Amino acid sequence: MNKLMIGAAAAAMALTACEGTGLSTNQAYGAGGGALAGAALGTLAGGDDGRNAAIGAAVGALAGGAVGTYMDRQERALRQRTANTEIQVERQGDQIALTMPSSVTFSVNSADLKPEFYGPLNEVAATLNEYPSTAVDVVGHASSDGPDDYNQQLSERRANSVSNYLTSQGVAPVRIQAYGRGETQPIASNDTEAGRAANRRVEILLTPVTTS
Repeated sequence: MNKLMIGAAAAAMALTACEGTGLSTNQAYGAGGGALAGAALGTLAGGDDGRNAAIGAAVGALAGGAVGTYMDRQERALRQRTANTEIQVERQGDQIALTMPSSVTFSVNSADLKPEFYGPLNEVAATLNEYPSTAVDVVGHASSDGPDDYNQQLSERRANSVSNYLTSQGVAPVRIQAYGRGETQPIASNDTEAGRAANRRVEILLTPVTTS
């Protein structure tokens, strides 16, 4: 039986390496840059054969040659459906990352979804249901306000809130995993309120499940 695997390797970016590397914070942002920087770091969907096989068995896997077109269509649908929101859509290779800023997701120190976030998240869920042959990694992030352990727990609760809502809208639970990254993967300087607001975010990373 063909082995199922995630088609795109996670991009290696520099944000998590800013401590102890000699890079300043701003240099690290420039090296990593973009919505995908936080979500694509680490293994996430890649490398977990058991999870990949489970997703493939439940919703079907893609033949290698079909991946590009499939992800192109999914990206186009996501951009259209989130065009009037603050959700950012970024493509790198065969992966798609959505960045959802705190202005549309959560209040400060809260893991409860804002009512105005339901509409955009419904559009995301509808697209995920139309394109089921992808693993969905939901990654929560926090600013540097407050203790490290609190921020880690808050980021986990936020990721779980989004993943649970997606499941409630029909996205297959086998496709979804939630992670918290606390304050370890900033995309802006925590020295300003605007930067801290940017760092309080949730990212969704979509990776195609393929046959090999």
